[in-house]
Amino acid sequence: MRNLLVLSLALNLSLITRVFFDGEKHGLFFSVENQKQRGPSFAADKEAHATQKTLQSLSSSSQEGTEKVINLDHGDPTMYEKYWMMMGERTTVVIPGWYSMSYFSDIKNLCWFLEPEFAKQVIRLHKAVGNAVTEGRHIVVGTGSSQLILAALFALSPKDGSEPMSVVSTAPFYSSYPVMSNYLKSGLYNWAGDARSFNKEGPYIEFVTSPNNPDGFVRHSMVNRTGGILVHDLAYYWPQYTPIPSPADHDLSLFTVSKATGHAGTRIGWALVKDAEVAKKMIKFIELNTIGVSRDSQLRAAKILEVLTNTTEKHGSSDSGESFFEKSYHLMAERWRLLRAAVNNGRMFSLPDFAPGFCHFLQQETQPQPAFAWLKCEDDAVEDCESFLRGHKILTRGGRHFGVSPKYVRISMLDRDINFILFLKRLSKIQS
Repeated sequence: MRNLLVLSLALNLSLITRVFFDGEKHGLFFSVENQKQRGPSFAADKEAHATQKTLQSLSSSSQEGTEKVINLDHGDPTMYEKYWMMMGERTTVVIPGWYSMSYFSDIKNLCWFLEPEFAKQVIRLHKAVGNAVTEGRHIVVGTGSSQLILAALFALSPKDGSEPMSVVSTAPFYSSYPVMSNYLKSGLYNWAGDARSFNKEGPYIEFVTSPNNPDGFVRHSMVNRTGGILVHDLAYYWPQYTPIPSPADHDLSLFTVSKATGHAGTRIGWALVKDAEVAKKMIKFIELNTIGVSRDSQLRAAKILEVLTNTTEKHGSSDSGESFFEKSYHLMAERWRLLRAAVNNGRMFSLPDFAPGFCHFLQQETQPQPAFAWLKCEDDAVEDCESFLRGHKILTRGGRHFGVSPKYVRISMLDRDINFILFLKRLSKIQS
């Protein structure tokens, strides 16, 4: 009970910064500008109200959800729902029944199934955030970044090679890289393991995921020799997760709507590709795989990116809404504060420490606050952290999936408030 009380106090200290959505709803995000405009007394009143609500919630729901299984295995970004609900009809898209019936979006474009409006909004977004160079790049749209990963492997592997192209990434690596590389048993490429220990002669493809999934650290190429082709997976290179020191400038970079805005179900990703021949091969793969990418999904994604960029460019003006990235940054900072408070409440678990960096988008020094927590079970009696937490009805993804010790687990930080708070309570209880 003492430990639960400590966690409750930590929850209160963080949650008191929250204010109301639309003047009445107390929810996920707080408005810094409103507090500045209305003065310290207004902020104090809101803090007191938030504290009272939090105390009531914690005391009245101490037994709530004790039998519920919390699934934090997948990075399903449902925590963003409340922001987009707050935006109301701004992102609504109406598509007439006769519209986008053709396979073709723009026959003059190298990527003939790329919607021009989506391409326009991708360029606007990167320019506004400053996280990627788009000049001199071909935009290739895909059904999420997963399809683009496969398209990149297809495009970068020689068709007349004497053996499959080696695919590597530094452990802990994204758990889908080995599975995707080997699933079709392709003669073009196969998984060759950890980039740190890779010493095979010949060409290779190295995935550089930065910030890294699962541990959140900034990554660079680790294979120290020539003959390699780099694919930069930048799904989490957005200001709510990591400082943005400069625009990424690579030959082939991958992004996805799901982690940028939270719209995982829209199934849209994009690649920025410097080499036209590589882009053509990626486009050919998608043509053979799915005959293009849903035009309806692209139109929805374009609208979402347009609204998001409007909030970014106009810095939260009344007509565009409050900045998505600033709100998301504060939400992630809050969640990481709460998680660290829960973990530091005992000695059973540990989390990585991150060095701060200057974020040119937010114009301040910020701490990395990844979309996943890379948790380690420090107790010598616990060999398999995933199994241990499953016994407490917490589903995670264990270290073996990422090429490292089972003492580690990856935990999604992007679930809804109710599940995240229940997870924190349960984690603290384990240590009590």
